[in-house]
Amino acid sequence: MPRIRHGIGMLAALLVTGCGSGIGAASSAPSPRASAPVSVVPSSPPSSLPSSPPPPSSSDDQPSGSPAERTLAEMSLRDKVAQLFTIAVWGQKAGAASKENEARYGVATPAKVVEKFRPGGVILFDWAGNVSGASQVAALTTGLREAAAKSGEAPLMIGVDQENGLVSRLKSIVTTFPGASEIGKTGKTANARDVARATGEELLDLGISLDFAPVADVNINPRNPVIGPRAYGSDPGKVAAMVGAAVDGFHAAGAASVAKHFPGHGDTSVDSHTGLPVITHSKTQWRKLDAPPFREAIRHGVDAIMSAHVVMPKLDPSGDPATLSPRILTGLLREELGFDGVISTDALDMAGVRKKYGDAEVAVRAVLAGADILLMPPNLPKAYDAVLDAVKSGRISERRIDESVLRILRLKEKRGVFGPIRTDPGALKSAAHRKVADRVFDAVR
Repeated sequence: MPRIRHGIGMLAALLVTGCGSGIGAASSAPSPRASAPVSVVPSSPPSSLPSSPPPPSSSDDQPSGSPAERTLAEMSLRDKVAQLFTIAVWGQKAGAASKENEARYGVATPAKVVEKFRPGGVILFDWAGNVSGASQVAALTTGLREAAAKSGEAPLMIGVDQENGLVSRLKSIVTTFPGASEIGKTGKTANARDVARATGEELLDLGISLDFAPVADVNINPRNPVIGPRAYGSDPGKVAAMVGAAVDGFHAAGAASVAKHFPGHGDTSVDSHTGLPVITHSKTQWRKLDAPPFREAIRHGVDAIMSAHVVMPKLDPSGDPATLSPRILTGLLREELGFDGVISTDALDMAGVRKKYGDAEVAVRAVLAGADILLMPPNLPKAYDAVLDAVKSGRISERRIDESVLRILRLKEKRGVFGPIRTDPGALKSAAHRKVADRVFDAVR
């Protein structure tokens, strides 16, 4: 049964999010949880944190509207800017110290990082020491949400790159499902839907609400060093059908999905983790080869779309990668394709987006281009200060920030992040999920 959340509403080392990483079908009644829900209720942050909240409203002065709208109305500018960032933290436990956290953030534990910076999201990685067992991951996500509840109004969205196949951040603690290329070979969209649904259910059992999947790239270049088997195939129409089915599957589980990497990373021979790929597709070619899976994802109500650190000079002659391109993120994705969900950058620590501008300027330009989520900046304090300063100077309007924050909060509301979140690590690797995996693997053989 689908699980609906209650409440309001190199490759292994190099593959960071997005490129390593980076409303569909109706669902039936929620299935019961074995464990008690963990209720995370935001409270006012202590004065030592980066910003001070507005004074509390009287009962006659409470803002009206949805939980997302009410939360936005209560946020300071500093907290709004912080909400744009999704970051990585190091360690297996929310309260365990890590030298990596200390070096990057000035505090030692994942919980203290969340309390200090109040990011909109955290993304988990095996290489950051976040994954050793199911109960451990569930405890970590619970601890991170509790830290967020102590320090600000907005709840924390926890995500992961669990594409299955080549990019599987949760390793052996979840059911081993086939990757996209294997699913694509079966020719049955039901397989894409069922694998995504089962994956989403297991993520939710761990307290993870968002998966940076499915890959919507059409892998038309056999020399592609970074997409390859992560794509459903090389035929735009068939890939589109698989992507739409996968989005339906995630949503049937109650999980948020992210289609990636817009405007398309399938025809590259350069890895954007280490260089800046250039794709020479004309706009006509792009509409025929690259756009169909993203159109289909949007048609199925995908929650978010991730940008690619690729240059497409015939779509934008500026030489900027798509992540920093208003013509691509706003002109093509927002205006031509009509997407009004969340736009996430691919990881901002990747070489493909760092070649032309400094890390501070990259964050500002991504917002100006149309991005809502700034994923994994290599220097969070620098990126945060740059965006905040750009708003204070008028380079970015506060209204523009409000638009992004409201999209992020609405996504959290839709996927149950505002309410109590149940974890049930014992439900992983169920017989039903193993049956799905076996069926698809058998269809490929």
